[in-house]
Amino acid sequence: MTDSDDGPPFGDQPGPATLGDQPGSAVLGDPRGSAVPGDQPGSALLWDERLRLFSFATAEKRAEYLWVLRAFDSARAAYVVLLHADDVADWIRRNGGRARVAESGPSQDTDEIGTAEAQPGLFRRADAAPLSAAEIGPLLDQLHQWGVLERSYDGTRAATLAEYRNRHYVYQFSQAGFQAYRAVAGVLEARLDEASLSRLVLPELLADLHTLAEANRAGDAERVYRILRRLDAALSDMAARAAHFYLSLGDLVRTTEITPESFLAHKDALLAHMREFSMDLARFVPRLAAAIGEIEETGVDELIARAASCDERVLLSAAEREADWRARWHGLRTWFVTSGGDGESTEADRLREATMSAIAAVLSLLRRVTETRRGGVSRESALRHLAGWFTAAPTADSAHALFDAVFGLGRPRHLAMEHPDADIVPATRSWWEAPPLEISRTLAETGRPPSAGAPGRIQRNDAGIRRLREAQLAAQRARAEAAQSLAAADVHERVLDERETEVLLRLLDAASTAWVPVSGRVAGTTGSDSGVTLTVSEHPEPTVVRTSRGLLHLNNRKLDVRATKSRGGHPERGRGKDTVASDTGTTGGAA
Repeated sequence: MTDSDDGPPFGDQPGPATLGDQPGSAVLGDPRGSAVPGDQPGSALLWDERLRLFSFATAEKRAEYLWVLRAFDSARAAYVVLLHADDVADWIRRNGGRARVAESGPSQDTDEIGTAEAQPGLFRRADAAPLSAAEIGPLLDQLHQWGVLERSYDGTRAATLAEYRNRHYVYQFSQAGFQAYRAVAGVLEARLDEASLSRLVLPELLADLHTLAEANRAGDAERVYRILRRLDAALSDMAARAAHFYLSLGDLVRTTEITPESFLAHKDALLAHMREFSMDLARFVPRLAAAIGEIEETGVDELIARAASCDERVLLSAAEREADWRARWHGLRTWFVTSGGDGESTEADRLREATMSAIAAVLSLLRRVTETRRGGVSRESALRHLAGWFTAAPTADSAHALFDAVFGLGRPRHLAMEHPDADIVPATRSWWEAPPLEISRTLAETGRPPSAGAPGRIQRNDAGIRRLREAQLAAQRARAEAAQSLAAADVHERVLDERETEVLLRLLDAASTAWVPVSGRVAGTTGSDSGVTLTVSEHPEPTVVRTSRGLLHLNNRKLDVRATKSRGGHPERGRGKDTVASDTGTTGGAA
């Protein structure tokens, strides 16, 4: 075999696995990994590929897939990356024989990973023979198609031409596939009854913050990076523990009525644990906030730059690493320091409030449980006594009578109702002969006749009314200003603008409605103080008023616009030969 025969022909087989070249694999530090669907092109497709990684957990052979992946996880812990189907079969043979199926059959919702020796009552052997390399091969290929494993050709295993044609493959975890397996394994290995609040981590956080300030002041970049990572992990763990604790506490509250003994057995430790955590949180939060202020005095930008310079995620750019560490620092800061808004609380304050609310809920529940046990009557005891009465009933009729008396299901609820047409179904007719009477759902379910209901709510468009009123007042103010401007000078000696022209035409219209000497008046917003008076008087020659719309020709008439003067509460009227403009005495035309 020549050097060119050491591997498959070009294009015939996939080359060595690289990050991101297989379906479902993810490039380390790919910023798309935190994307949400729709925020950038291709993000929806990326999410579909990531979710497809979990197909092995719901497949029909999920137990076999879990055993195969457990072999890869064990090899990874031993610093062995590449495995062949024979290697996987040897590991399964050494560590439990074969994937096992739950006693209830393959339809069981969850599968456990373990050996028959460790859990003899939970699993049975699905087959006497362990999984062979021939059986594991299709499993590995399917995991490769889902993107959980990456595949490459191993030419060193081909000792003959036949083995070369068999195309020996070796497999390894893809980056995203390993995360998917660890997520499933974490769910299977989780102990849901382990719930606690991280009380002892608070002094460690304070010490780390003081150390971080010293390291940043001294310019020790590696030390800054290590402490920041430790702080980030500690806060994430504390938040996760708190969420798990309150979720478990809610389950305990919901199940206490069924098993009060469990609650009473742990109530003292539970209350003491929450009180101590709340007291420690109240004591350490001001000191932690002061320590964060000390760090900020040493320079936050320098802190972020030093942490990013020591970050070993080489596939991320320097700007991306700095942005990531800046976001982490902001999250750490918001735990103990407010952003400055009025009434804004920190995450630590909200956690303390939740703890105090949980203490109050536990005390209230303790009071109810104690009163129930002291009185000797609870829902459980009442149902137990009722079951005894049913068992001791001498006849079936007496049992039916007891049932009707207890649950009240046989009592008619429409005795006060009658048929709408008394001639068709009179009230004296027997129920056995009369047709069924339609009753309302309210009467059937509650035993009470339906009420007329609350009156309809009046819809008031206060905002619309306010807008219309403001627009009306603005128009009145504009008209009053135009009227004052019109009265400020002789209308025949200047060109009137649009607003002044509109006021003049309104005054002329008012003056032309009477055949006696009259003055038209437009009131302002404050009554007569802002009003004007138009006087139409005789003139020996025709006059012209120049406006923005054109020329207004007046036949032997002159216009005089003055501010209104009150005399005894009445506007001043025109005197002498002042008259209104008539249809024959006023003509208008455009220039």
